[in-house]
Parts: sequence; structure tokens; C-alpha cells
Amino acid sequence: MDINLFDFTLPDELIAQKPADKRDHSRLLTINYGAKTITDEHFYDIVKYFKKGDILVRNNTKVIPARLLGVKENTGAHCELLLLKQIVNDDWECLCRPAKSLKVGAFVTFGNGSLIAQCVEEREEGLRIFRFIYKGIFLEVLDKLGKMPLPPYIKEQITTNDRYQTVYAKLEGSAAAPTAGFHFTDDIFKQLKEKGVEVLYITLHIGLGTFRPVQVADTKEHLMHSEAYEISETTAAMLNQAKNQKRRIIAIGTTTVRTLESNYSKYGLFKPTRESTNIFIQPGYEFKVVDALITNFHLPKSTLIMLVSAFMDRQFTLEAYHHAVKEKYRFFSFGDGMFIYGK
Repeated sequence: MDINLFDFTLPDELIAQKPADKRDHSRLLTINYGAKTITDEHFYDIVKYFKKGDILVRNNTKVIPARLLGVKENTGAHCELLLLKQIVNDDWECLCRPAKSLKVGAFVTFGNGSLIAQCVEEREEGLRIFRFIYKGIFLEVLDKLGKMPLPPYIKEQITTNDRYQTVYAKLEGSAAAPTAGFHFTDDIFKQLKEKGVEVLYITLHIGLGTFRPVQVADTKEHLMHSEAYEISETTAAMLNQAKNQKRRIIAIGTTTVRTLESNYSKYGLFKPTRESTNIFIQPGYEFKVVDALITNFHLPKSTLIMLVSAFMDRQFTLEAYHHAVKEKYRFFSFGDGMFIYGK
């Protein structure tokens, strides 16, 4: 498809620069794509749309302080690495700047030299494999030297790192947050469980596949980078039971959607596994398991707005986005949310 079919005009002032004062006080655009209705609400209103027996699936990945600022040895040139995913042991795939000057054998030093990265492999699109040299525990070193990898459209620094995490973040490994989950609070989950909603976990560590811009005119030529995911035996069993009983499966965020659809599409049922997916969902894709979706408002011409367009129709998606712009909803990572359902 033509990438321009997923474009829309967004005033800069609608790009949220900080999170809402209270997570569940974000606004919520509730969309019934079957009835073609759009309702303006607040996120705490979402509970009323759930019923006993619903399955709510959330991605419990935790963002690491993956942005490292250092200097190249010998030249003293400033360098930036964004850790995307662990390859093996202390080798990580990184997006780096300036990529052209970071060849195999180059060393980058961070802080007072307590962390050193050696380039061991060059890849396309500014990607490199770096081997990290340090003493102690890597994630503890990273906590001291790294910065939270906020998207480039956020110009302000957050006062506390936990606002760039969901309240249920558990397993460290992401270079970006599953931002649809930002609106949830422990109290909302308590209310849902009291209604008889089952809350399950999957894990997808977010890397380049989720946030890499589409740089081709025809979407069929876009190549998604793979991201690691895991589904436990307990989660797989409960999802299979829900599917057989025709209970609703509701996903928090596009990363959860991609995990569930990828796993089910590959095996014909939910299978406990730890592997990678590069599934690219765009209009024409037939959803197999996800019945409702909670998500934020996404970038124009991104793979994420394509996924939403596949879920509820491209034209209606753009109508919803135009409504959100008119009503001055807050967009992107720290912005407001959408609840999309059809039954």
C-alpha cells in the first residue's frame, strides 16, 4: 500500500511532552468499530467495557536505561549508543551515532571508564554489535551510566524514570516502553479482577521493529526487525482455553497484539515458547485471536497506525484520528489512549 494512505496532519502542540498527572486520568477515545461510534471519555471509564470471563493480556517488559553517551577512544569524538537487544552474553545490537566512524575494532568509553564498548560487527542502517567490558553486574552499571531512551519527539526530561514504565513492568530488556499500558493503575486492575476479568502476561522486548520509521513508498517493501518474545505455559494454556470458549481476548498495546497474533499464526494455537517475531500487520491481515485493543495515538505513516488500520479499517482509523486532533487529544508515548472493540 502507498505509505501516504496512513498520513495525517498533527499540530506539534498535541505531542505530549510529559505524562498525565495521574495515569488513569488520561483521556480515552472509545471506538466501537462494528457500530462505527466514537465516544470521548477518560481512561478510568474503561472498566465498564469489560465483563466476566474477558482475558486481558499485558506486556510486562521493562525499559532499561538503554541510551549511552560516550567518547570514542583515540579521537575523543562524542558517540551515542542505543541498546536494542542482547545478542549473547555481553554482545548487544545497538543503534549508534555517528555510525560511519564506528567501525569494527573501535572502542567507546562511558563515564569514568567503568564501561567500555568494542565494535565487533557492522550491520546496515546504522546498526552495530558492541561487546561491553565492565566489572560487576551489567544492568547495575547501566543504571548508573545510561539514560532512559525517550523518543526524539519528547523534548523534556521526566522527573522520575518510573513514569516511562508501566506499573506492571517486570522483565528488563526493552529499548522503548509499551506505552499503551501507561494509563493503567493497580486500582484499575483490582476493579477488573473484581469483575471476573483474567489478567495474563506476555513479554516482548521492544527494539527496532516497533519504532523504526517506514522509509519506503510501498508498505509491502518494509522489513520489520525481529524482537524477542516469550509466552509462558500458564499463559498459553489459559489463552487456548479462552479461545476454545469464545471468550474475548483484549490486548494492551500493539506489542501484545503482535506477540499473540504471531504465536497463534505460526502454531495454530497458543504455544509456550521463547523466540522472535518480525510480524508486520497492515490492512489485509486477518486477525485470528485479538478481539479488542487498547492503544495510544501513533505517528503518521508508522507500522503502528497500519496495525490499528488493519484492526478497524483504514478510513475509520483516520476519521478517529481527525476527531482526536479536533478535540485536542494528546498524542504519542505520553499521550491519551484508545479502546477499540467490536463485540
